Amino acid sequence: MLFNSFEFALFLPIVFILYWFVARNNLVAQNWILLVSSFVFYGWWDYRFLFLLGFSIFLDYFTGLKIENALTRKGKRNWLYISVFFNLGFLGFFKYYNFFIESFAELLSAVGLQPNVWTLQLILPIGISFYTFHGLSYVFDIYNGKTKPTYKFVDYAVFVSFFPLLVAGPIERATHLLPQVSNGRQFNLENAVDGLRQILWGLFKKIVIADGCAIYVNMIFGDYANYNGSTLFVGAILFAFQIYGDFSGYSDIALGVARLFGFELLKNFAYPYFSRDIAEFWRRWHISLSTWFKDYVYIPLGGSKVSKLKVIRNTFIIFLLSGFWHGANWTFIFWGGLNAMYFLPLLLFGRNRTNLDIVAKGKLLPSLRDMYKMGSTFLLVALAWIFFRSENLNNAFAYVAGIFSPTFFTKPEVLPRTLLFAIFIFIIVEWQGREQPYAIATTGLSWHRPVRWFFYCMLIVTIIVLGSREQQFIYFQF
Repeated sequence: MLFNSFEFALFLPIVFILYWFVARNNLVAQNWILLVSSFVFYGWWDYRFLFLLGFSIFLDYFTGLKIENALTRKGKRNWLYISVFFNLGFLGFFKYYNFFIESFAELLSAVGLQPNVWTLQLILPIGISFYTFHGLSYVFDIYNGKTKPTYKFVDYAVFVSFFPLLVAGPIERATHLLPQVSNGRQFNLENAVDGLRQILWGLFKKIVIADGCAIYVNMIFGDYANYNGSTLFVGAILFAFQIYGDFSGYSDIALGVARLFGFELLKNFAYPYFSRDIAEFWRRWHISLSTWFKDYVYIPLGGSKVSKLKVIRNTFIIFLLSGFWHGANWTFIFWGGLNAMYFLPLLLFGRNRTNLDIVAKGKLLPSLRDMYKMGSTFLLVALAWIFFRSENLNNAFAYVAGIFSPTFFTKPEVLPRTLLFAIFIFIIVEWQGREQPYAIATTGLSWHRPVRWFFYCMLIVTIIVLGSREQQFIYFQF
């Protein structure tokens, strides 16, 4: 079920009424409603894969208890290995099986052999990367003594399957979300209204910005060989806004929906395109995944407190894993490696934590120096997105070569002026709200009520008018 679908527009108020008005303050009943609703939400896409979600929940619930109750360190480690083996086994089978088989076949062909390999026509279960990482963080934290397992199966099942975050995150931690599931929740009108405002902004990002860009991005990337360099540049810039509007829009909707039910999810985006270097960008983009790899891979490998060679190794490992996590394609791996190369000079020269504050905090406009830093960082990010978006590496390199050709200095063949104006307004709104949890968190609160409602109505009308071109969220495929 998509957040921007008619089905979800009916589903959400029904669950809300059952949760607050039927179950009232009965915590057990509320959690059962959330669990059943989450399985309906997931099964709406394909009910056949509910067994996989259910198995993942049972596996980590069971192994979490076994890790806690094991009498020796070796016993705890063995149960952890069992959990990791099955979690990564299922993830690898459904997501990466064909990739490894096909890559192996290509390797044999390159040395003159004619392999007879077979692949499976597997459907990738949506959200499998997200709920697998939910479960792994739970058993890792129990093994490392950071949290205790819950004996309440329904509570744990809600932690993993909570429908706002089930298919595209944020990737939650048991230490943050599980206590919210296990403790009573009271309806807070102010929090719920703020959640609705965040949902509204998320829908605007998705439907107006991301889906608007998608039309031109698909057209340009799908026929890149027949466009001049300036048009390919426009296509790359539009994809940068498409993926930001798509994924951060999803995160805003997820956080807003969760707040309707009394939950606070982890923040996943913090205005990444206003970053002044790549290190700051990665502290602000897909925060829950970046911190997951930092806590469970980078730091256990020694982080940055080891020799320079190992620092380089550790950095490449987490960026390559991050790329591979996104999909079974060499384009994602190259995208991860390219970002590692962007990041390493900052890390090796001790400048990766130079920009920790909000850019131009308390000021109306940035300095020229900050504008230059933000612009150059954005262009590096947009260049890397080309590899993320392309179907294969050959297409990506050809696309980049097309940009850096003499035709870059000719007039773009595709220039959607209305959309570019909408993106310009979007940037202004995001800039003015960059010190808030989301861009319109405080917009209009000091205005007269009619003016404020006129602003919200304009957003709603725009979303409804453009909502007919419903498109799936990009991160559903991961």
